[in-house]
Amino acid sequence: MGGRNRAYQLLKTISSATCQCPAHSSGWSEMKHSSTKAAKSTDYAFEMACSTVRYGPGVTKEIGMDLQSMGAKNVMVVTDKTLSQLPPVKLVAESLSGHNVNFTVFDNVRVEPTDTSFKEAIDFAKNGRFDAYIAVGGGSVIDTCKAANLYASDPEADFLDYVNAPIGKGKPVFVKLSPLIAVPTTAGTGSETTGVAIFDYEPLKAKTGIANRALRPTLGIIDPLHTLLMPEKVAAYSGFDVLCHALESYTAIPYYDRSPCPENPAARPAYQGSNPISDVWSIHALGVLAKYFKRSVYNPDDLEARSKMHLASTFAGVGFGNAGVHLCHGMSYPIAGNVKNFHPVDYEVKHAIIPHGLSVVMTAPAVFQFTSGMNPERHLEAAEILGKDVTNVKREDAGLVLADVLREYMHTMKVDNGLGALGYTADDIPDLVKGTLPQHRVTKLAPREQSEEDLALLFENSMKVY
Repeated sequence: MGGRNRAYQLLKTISSATCQCPAHSSGWSEMKHSSTKAAKSTDYAFEMACSTVRYGPGVTKEIGMDLQSMGAKNVMVVTDKTLSQLPPVKLVAESLSGHNVNFTVFDNVRVEPTDTSFKEAIDFAKNGRFDAYIAVGGGSVIDTCKAANLYASDPEADFLDYVNAPIGKGKPVFVKLSPLIAVPTTAGTGSETTGVAIFDYEPLKAKTGIANRALRPTLGIIDPLHTLLMPEKVAAYSGFDVLCHALESYTAIPYYDRSPCPENPAARPAYQGSNPISDVWSIHALGVLAKYFKRSVYNPDDLEARSKMHLASTFAGVGFGNAGVHLCHGMSYPIAGNVKNFHPVDYEVKHAIIPHGLSVVMTAPAVFQFTSGMNPERHLEAAEILGKDVTNVKREDAGLVLADVLREYMHTMKVDNGLGALGYTADDIPDLVKGTLPQHRVTKLAPREQSEEDLALLFENSMKVY
């Protein structure tokens, strides 16, 4: 019965979008006079875009053959200082050398990158005149590599040309980028499948990014052996990024409610709103996470659990890479950008940072309680997939139930108790709200609109989680 109901809902969702073809529109006579009518304000279509991925233990060794087949002559390998001394980068170097592919390593990626660190990698790429790129690391590395590839492919572009509006100009990408192979070593960002590169914009003390399908890696190498190197907290925070990717994309506004409707399909954004295909990936990611998240954090040698979470990251990446995320991510950007003196356990960095997955999940209980009234069925379904019995739960209690489930996960993973534990106080809320307001690319995908007062209350309710 559950399968029939889901199929019915899927057909209902598809049919709710207005078909624009002559056979199913309001008729030829109306089409003749369409120029006299107001343009449709919301979209009527969505696109599904995803990088090619290759999964398997030890598959990293094939990367030299891939670059050789592409005819690459001069490759930039992007990583960070810690990973440059670890097996993933060494395996890539050995594979490239074994297939006579010339390469240069750039290992100065900043964990939680900034506009300054992006520009350093971009300058390195421009000077090196590379014809292919490899990113070996987590989301910080992959996103830095995407930016280096983009601006080296368009060397006359100003940095803000491609940065999301309203912070940057948000120009579409028409230049041809070089091949980029991403080798994720964490199970969280899903960046190997998306056309998004996120960074801290230092002048505003908030994260923003570049979002265009052209940035998508040519190939994602999903080698679960690399995830065995993740320390406990890295595995936990990365897992919460997967959780929020899946939840936010599944609860985002439907694609046919997103505005404006583009005049040209090239102008359709990467983040389009929830849709029947992204829903499948997001729901599946939640189911995998419910089964393997805890095991992957507390049993670091559990290859099955870590492999499954690595795949869940990719599944969620396909989901949110097309549907988008909303409030948890929009509010996380100023949380990370205004960091004071927080130094997370298990992160080998000297500068203060709030890891991305941690900054995102801090507001999750408050956010999903806030948004639940707009689509309580989806909030309840998510809670059920995550392990909650919702048989007798009322629709109006969907937000409370999902918020409690999220708190249970956070408590199990020993997550710091709210923004207060990260160094924030009530006096910081105005700055956090200010940093959230420009994040239109994601906040407008939330199922419920937010005023400044709403955002302030969400931050206040996230000062303590338990």
